[in-house]
Amino acid sequence: MNTENNAAAVKKWNWGAFFMTWIWGLGNKTYIALLGLIPVVDLVMAFVLGARGSGWAWKNKKWESVEQFTRVQGLWTAFGLGLFAGYAIALVIVIVALVITFNNVFM
Repeated sequence: MNTENNAAAVKKWNWGAFFMTWIWGLGNKTYIALLGLIPVVDLVMAFVLGARGSGWAWKNKKWESVEQFTRVQGLWTAFGLGLFAGYAIALVIVIVALVITFNNVFM
């Protein structure tokens, strides 16, 4: 395997780890991510995993190639972004519903 490709893939910010924290950690044998289950620590761990997660995942799990590693981490990113987008859309819907409801109540 090309060491330059390894270094680039391992040093890259990991959005899947950032969004999925402890779930990503279990899937990538990076059990320090379980600290994300602790309130307040979870916010810190999201950023730590985003920055360091790729390196830990590369070291902790057996990968066939850099390409496989990059592909799998890309799937985690897509799932994490999709989940985040779903939550954001749900939040907007709830806020709009609350505004409409309270607007009608006070009119």
